[in-house]
Amino acid sequence: MSVGRVTIGLMDKMRQLRLAKDAMDRDWAEPGLDLGAVAAHAGYSRYHFLRAFKEAYGETPGQYLTHRRIERAEEMLRSADLSVTEICHLVGFSSLGTFSSRFKARTGLTPSEYRSEHVGRGAALIPGCYAMLWAGGFPSATLKKRAAARPAYGEKEEPGQEATSISPSTSSDRSAEP
Repeated sequence: MSVGRVTIGLMDKMRQLRLAKDAMDRDWAEPGLDLGAVAAHAGYSRYHFLRAFKEAYGETPGQYLTHRRIERAEEMLRSADLSVTEICHLVGFSSLGTFSSRFKARTGLTPSEYRSEHVGRGAALIPGCYAMLWAGGFPSATLKKRAAARPAYGEKEEPGQEATSISPSTSSDRSAEP
């Protein structure tokens, strides 16, 4: 009877670890994806999850996530006309130095060397603007904040709300905003 419990316990443990691994495969580009967030998917504490994941898959969750990000970077370097810095940020690294050193440790080449060696062996490069839109948009455009709330297109202003609610520094740029 205890053999059944051990088998069920192992299957349940692997199911939980698989949920966390699936989360890393799905959200690999998120810079905020950390050990705590991934462990929460599995229902483990950070340190118990780290040990269990390494025991099951032979590498730590951080190593696994780095490998996924490097694989995606390799694909982008071969197919998209983006700078190495843009690719670095798109795959979830916040530091170009860390990205370059991990990329070289994994592939044996720097990202620039990898691109020069592998470009031209397949289809034409995807223009960078399309690749950026596919990856979720341009970071600088999505981080831009408006100075003050204004009615949406087609809405009327409420009584007491003035049209000059924009700060003076941006009022001269109002014609340039979409």
